[in-house]
Amino acid sequence: MHFDALLLSRLQFAFTIAFHIIFPSFTIGLASFLAVLEGLWLATRNEIFKTLYLFWIKIFALSFGMGVVSGVVMSYEIGTNWSVYSAIAAPVIGPLLAFEVLAAFFLEASFLGVMLFGWKKVGPRLHFAATVLVAVGTLTSAFWIISANSWMQHPTGYVQLANGTLRATDWVQVIFSPTFPVRLLHMVLAAYLTTALVVGAASAWRVLKDRDEDESCIALKMAIGMFAIVAPLQLLAGDMSGKQALRYQPAKLAAIEAFWDTKPGQAFHIVAWPDRTAQANRWELSIPKLGSLITAGDVNAEVKGLKAFAPEDRPPVALVFWAFRVMVGLGLAMIGLGLWGGYLVWRGHLAHARWFLRACVAMGPAGFVAVVAGWVVAEVGRQPYVIYGVLRTAEAVSPVTRGEVSVSLVAFMAIYALVFSVGALYILRLIDGGPLAPASGEPASVRPPGYALGAAPGEPGDAP
Repeated sequence: MHFDALLLSRLQFAFTIAFHIIFPSFTIGLASFLAVLEGLWLATRNEIFKTLYLFWIKIFALSFGMGVVSGVVMSYEIGTNWSVYSAIAAPVIGPLLAFEVLAAFFLEASFLGVMLFGWKKVGPRLHFAATVLVAVGTLTSAFWIISANSWMQHPTGYVQLANGTLRATDWVQVIFSPTFPVRLLHMVLAAYLTTALVVGAASAWRVLKDRDEDESCIALKMAIGMFAIVAPLQLLAGDMSGKQALRYQPAKLAAIEAFWDTKPGQAFHIVAWPDRTAQANRWELSIPKLGSLITAGDVNAEVKGLKAFAPEDRPPVALVFWAFRVMVGLGLAMIGLGLWGGYLVWRGHLAHARWFLRACVAMGPAGFVAVVAGWVVAEVGRQPYVIYGVLRTAEAVSPVTRGEVSVSLVAFMAIYALVFSVGALYILRLIDGGPLAPASGEPASVRPPGYALGAAPGEPGDAP
């Protein structure tokens, strides 16, 4: 492996985007969870929902801030490391990213202030409206980012001029490229699962310490309900996404399943070790014909293998193959956890099921790992193209030296390790304290409601 400027630039962008995607995948779901909690509090005036809201909004604010900081870096990287791509694709990609900032980020940032500091300054319904608008903003942000990425996966509605620059001819086709709806659904469900698993892990941790903590018991039940419903839906969305890959990116699909030969009745490789040099799998554990059934819906369907594509047009097989199996394996574990939790809730044994509670804690990071693995499949599987079928990654890199990229890569890794480790550790400390943790050392029993965010005694949001 030759660490030239191209590979180092790819590693740098992969590192920063993998770090960044952790935070939006959490805040998208957490914003909706906060809207549900505040809505339930307004409807029932049950103090438990308010306490949970005040607890999770602190974690949301920290995660949102770290997501913004980690995301800004990528905008600069596009100019410094991928200037050729920027010059060619900016007339199409630029407006999509601008829409994300104008229609989503400004909406989130504006009403986040009301969420955090408006308890005594606005009425309860207006505060709830601000929470809902922040949740809508996070979903709108996901809409535009997935739209831009989906266009890069399958570009439509454009022309390429004589100088190589791309121009949009139909913005509807650009925004709603064929793979966009399913990919947006897949990402939003992934965000909701990620949040549910974190809430479930945090709540299970607290229930292990104190099974009589009503706030954590209710939050755990809400989390179980979410991943019991969403995890099976995510499996269906993933299946639809795979079938789209078969149609629009057959080389990616072949890498996902480690298919080398084109033939009917492809086997499904549970595990394998793909070898690009030998153009074969060195070993494999497979189920005959299941691969064709899963990918094409027919056990006798002919599915293209990697040998049908020129060697320079094939994505890195082993990385895509194993990343996909990590994602799917964790998804199946989430389904199992949801069914297990649903059964325990039905039988009324949840607070006493210590093995289940430990499993919830262990699965807390699973959503983040699955999201990163899914993006590895999507982005590495698209190689060797940065815009599929239009612009190769090797042609999109800036004229920079290996030394220049190495310095910035090491600097990013060091800064990210320091800043975000501190932020993550602080979030973990908040989670460990739980929703009833005192803000300044006094016993929780004497804290007035709403104290955690500076509200006066009595219910926050009582202002007219």
